[in-house]
Amino acid sequence: MKKVIKQVLGIDVAQLELVVCLGRMYDTSQKELYGYKTFANTAKGFELLLSWTRKLTQKDVDVLYVMEATGVYHERLAYFLKDHDQLVSIVVPNKISNYAKSLTIKTVTDKTASEAISQFGLDRMLDQWEKPLPVYKKIKQLTRERDQIVTECTLIKNQLHAEKSEAEPNKNSISRIKKRIELMDKQQSAIMLEIKELVKSNQKVTEMITIACSIPGVGLLTAATILAETSGFDLINSRRQLTSFAGLDVKEKQSGKSIKGKPKISKSGNRYLRKAMHMPSLSIIRHDENSKNVFSRILVRHGIKMKALVAIQRKTLELVYTLCKNKTKYDKEYIKGFETANV
Repeated sequence: MKKVIKQVLGIDVAQLELVVCLGRMYDTSQKELYGYKTFANTAKGFELLLSWTRKLTQKDVDVLYVMEATGVYHERLAYFLKDHDQLVSIVVPNKISNYAKSLTIKTVTDKTASEAISQFGLDRMLDQWEKPLPVYKKIKQLTRERDQIVTECTLIKNQLHAEKSEAEPNKNSISRIKKRIELMDKQQSAIMLEIKELVKSNQKVTEMITIACSIPGVGLLTAATILAETSGFDLINSRRQLTSFAGLDVKEKQSGKSIKGKPKISKSGNRYLRKAMHMPSLSIIRHDENSKNVFSRILVRHGIKMKALVAIQRKTLELVYTLCKNKTKYDKEYIKGFETANV
């Protein structure tokens, strides 16, 4: 008689609903997908999902709940499952999409997506997700709020410039716009103050921020964003995984002599991480001779400034990760080891 040795619930998460697929593996290595259902992405839906899963699975074998990191829509479910002592694995989206391409799935729907996630969980040995430290979650909320305010402020400043450039500017409109900009500036200052207080409240975070900020061009906001978006690198096991998580990994399409696409970054990752690395990369090129040489060499080779800049972004992010993991501050000779990395 066949014995079940692994059970996985693949969950395709959307804003309003959860499409799930149950899968199991037998001791004969045979895999089977056998249960499908849709639940609301609400507290009540989570309760129903857990109850349904328990009814259809064996009690003596743990169920691994696997889902993609879909913005923020997966977070409430992940927290709920961990609070109920369930095993959870959160996977970077491009890993699932690349895996799905290897399957015989022709039509992409929510159901087939959940099937691919379930099969992925059965085939791979996945790391378990743990709830991040509360300090990382709070910092992430603040850095994302600030990012939104900065974006809005830029739009309003452009509006102010346009208003002033008119033939007959409306003084009242200009006054109101200036007040909105002043309010947003105050909000940004208040957020930075909160971030500083949060960093000071945790010794581990303080130490990692200090290490990250020892790199030329990396400031408090950048370091805090990196740590918050990666939960202090708790779920990152390698530099390659980190660049993939950030969407800074290079993808290239090439087949024979007839098909040769230009290499480009995937952007299938955390956009907040990518955005956080833009300004530091510009600064590190100015202040670090090694990075300047890498940038110049790539620029001469390819003639594309953005390509060289992205390479510096990727190397800087990897350097933050390596130094924090090794608990070592920046050494200007250290980055030379990164110069030979693929671009």
